[in-house]
Amino acid sequence: MTKRDFLALEDWSPEEVEGLLRLAARIKRGEVTGGLEKKVLAMVFMDPSLRTRTSFETAMFLHGGHAVVLEPGKGSWSLETEPGAVMDRDTVEHIIDAARVLGRYADALGVRSFPRGSDWATARQDGIIRNFAKYCEKPVINLESARRHPCQALADAMTLREKLGETEGKRFVLTWAWHPKALPTAVAASAALAAAALGMEIVIARPPGYELDPDDTPLIRRLAQQSGGEFVHIIDDPDEATVGADAVYVKSWGSVKLYGQPKEEAALRAGLRDWRLTRDRVRSTRGGKGIVMHCLPVRRNVEIDDAVLDGPNSVVVDQAENRLHAQRALLLELIGEGVTLSEAKGA
Repeated sequence: MTKRDFLALEDWSPEEVEGLLRLAARIKRGEVTGGLEKKVLAMVFMDPSLRTRTSFETAMFLHGGHAVVLEPGKGSWSLETEPGAVMDRDTVEHIIDAARVLGRYADALGVRSFPRGSDWATARQDGIIRNFAKYCEKPVINLESARRHPCQALADAMTLREKLGETEGKRFVLTWAWHPKALPTAVAASAALAAAALGMEIVIARPPGYELDPDDTPLIRRLAQQSGGEFVHIIDDPDEATVGADAVYVKSWGSVKLYGQPKEEAALRAGLRDWRLTRDRVRSTRGGKGIVMHCLPVRRNVEIDDAVLDGPNSVVVDQAENRLHAQRALLLELIGEGVTLSEAKGA
């Protein structure tokens, strides 16, 4: 049987994503139990995690399986990631060997690796996650890479469906926010792709210089059109961005044009602290009731004001909870026994 990886949401058809969402809803209602008995998920975290690690460990436990967490350089060997490297320096084990061995021990492998190096043309290839997938014989799950965070996207889609009901044609605004660091574009692009898969009307708000990767905007547009939605336009005004929104997704990301140039990137963002979601901006959403989303962790009163995060429009905690249920569905589909997506279609 050919293995199935989960590296990017767009790798799965809209029908398959819909099946995962239906299964996740059934799981959340308590209708599905078990299915992962004697199954093992190995996770390699090359970068920190709170929700991803905890939700996957909990998911495996709830369905009778077991999770193993490895942090290279902190209890497991430091990993060499470059193909063809002459390993005469600090790294001890190559990801090729780690992937092959973990594929013999575990039923699935999760990997988190943020962008590395100073060249976006190289980082954007997602070489680390894709090499793990290439050399591991078991399904590989992207726990966030340079370009994608499909597990977050799945939970985002679940949350949008729960909170908005019918999503087709409703306005989804992805808005940039100031942050003291240049963060990856993975969550931002994946969130927009999730909304596009639900047939929503997509708006991206960002200051000049903070465009997404040049391949991502046309991909979001194409997926929206295929799903009955629309890519409306790109806005460079934080006040205009939220007008009429049904959902506002706040996320900072770094300038890919200035990737690897920290001083220049810092200078570009220096005057952009007004890009913050305030209560006044939330009032401009559709009827003042647009939901507010963020993947967490969030810099309070930097990205989003306390009054918004703790207010009635915020769904960030529900969104975080849905990481657990969406990933339970994903694990059952990839390595579980019992419920399948075909069975979930009628849920």
